[in-house]
Order: sequence, then structure tokens, then C-alpha cells
Amino acid sequence: MKVQKSILQIALGLLALVFLCSVSTLRAEEPKKEKGPSKADLKKYDANGDGQLDEAETAKLKADADTKKEAEKAARLAKYDTNKNGKIDKEEKVQEEADKAAAKAEKEARKAGMEKEKEKK
Repeated sequence: MKVQKSILQIALGLLALVFLCSVSTLRAEEPKKEKGPSKADLKKYDANGDGQLDEAETAKLKADADTKKEAEKAARLAKYDTNKNGKIDKEEKVQEEADKAAAKAEKEARKAGMEKEKEKK
């Protein structure tokens, strides 16, 4: 009786494994949708109003994104590059991470406070 139960458990385990493998294989074969511009980007950059971004409009979006990224990098260096060597060293990274953690904690505390206020009402 114990042997039959063990065999049944093994068989069920193998069936579950086959099922999981076939599901993951099916998911891998599904074509991924192409991700287009966000609604906000489309509204901002679709100069001709055709609902799509052509090459020139896409180039403008990418140029603006690159400009924003460079500005963020410059601001990060200005704030954390204390030795002014043009890069964030390990010691400077520690301060940056501490600031990020503090900002996250502050955001979570505000959120918790707002939820508490909603509960009172």
C-alpha cells in the first residue's frame, strides 16, 4: 500500500512538472507586443497629429530623453561628487544610498499618515 502511494505521488509530481514546463514553453512562444510611446509622449511629440510618431518625432523624443538624462547625471554629480573627480566613488555612493533610503522612508510615512487620516473619516 505504501509503495503504491509513493508511486502515485511520484507520478503526480512528474505530471505537475510536465504541465509547468509546457505552460512556460507556451508563454515563451507568445509574441511580445511592441511597446509604443506613452499617451503623454504621443500628445507631446506627435506634431502632425496622426496618432503615431514618425522618425523626426521619435528623434525629438529621444533627444529630449538624452538631454534629461544628462541633466540628471550633472545634478547627481553636483550633489554627491564631493571630491570633484567627475564620478561617484564608493564613499559618495553611500551618501546617495542613504539619501534615497531616507526619501523612501519619508514617502512611506506620508502615505501611512494619509491612510490613517482616511480611516478616521
